[in-house]
Amino acid sequence: MTSNLLCLNPSETEFILIGLREQLKKIPDPSISINLDSAPTHTFTANSPVRNLGVIFDQNLSFADHITHLSRSCFMHIRDLRRIRPMLDFKTASTIATSIVHAKLDYCNSLFINIDITQINRLQAIQNALARAVTKTPKHFHITPVLKSLHWLKIPERIEYKVLSLTYNAFQTSQPSYLRQLFTIQPLRPTRSSSSLSLLRPSVTSSLKFSNRSIAIAVPPLWNKLPPALRQISDPSYEVTKTPPLAISPQVFHSKLKTLLFVKSYPESNTSACLPRRLNTKHHPP
Repeated sequence: MTSNLLCLNPSETEFILIGLREQLKKIPDPSISINLDSAPTHTFTANSPVRNLGVIFDQNLSFADHITHLSRSCFMHIRDLRRIRPMLDFKTASTIATSIVHAKLDYCNSLFINIDITQINRLQAIQNALARAVTKTPKHFHITPVLKSLHWLKIPERIEYKVLSLTYNAFQTSQPSYLRQLFTIQPLRPTRSSSSLSLLRPSVTSSLKFSNRSIAIAVPPLWNKLPPALRQISDPSYEVTKTPPLAISPQVFHSKLKTLLFVKSYPESNTSACLPRRLNTKHHPP
């Protein structure tokens, strides 16, 4: 910051130590603090959790505190939606749900890649409650057909959609550069799939499951499983650092990606029989 002629604001700065529980226990003095030349009268003491750009980070990067805060906020909006739902038509209720609650669920959800399943279930519970509020579905009805009728991707697929979208954008624009640098393109080979872009998965030097949450490690398997049509290279003789390698347009890519993940969310071929009768109306298309 000094080299860029910037000044640190002590009142808006927090300090956190991040690591595994076993690693943090090895720190002899957990109340470690730091001083900065730009703020000589202010001492920064390690805190947990801390907030950055609207996301709450804890020292283990479990995001449990963030999801707790997110649940409290979303369920408040869902309760409000239930109160006014009798006065709204289906389209209006669905728009409110998407613009308010889903916007919160999707914000920075790429951070949730490969997090603990219990946290994913907590996020899915929010979406389930939202779907019941929009469709006025009782609790004893199975929720999967309701979600499918709304054409909503489930939480794991929403996270996967965000991560793959960021990956696609990184290849098309080489921005942001810090994200593009995390991916290594597999050298082309004279095979039937040689016109499809594949990624190399970096070698994992750690046996810890935590390492699987790295974008550089988590993305290549997801990307390589995409159909070749979504990974088609515009010019097999391209230079990776200069030319956008993918031939498919952003609109087509995201449309086909959502369709693919929708099938993954709802692999059952026939769930309409489980739908409440009032969902099978002209106001609630399947």
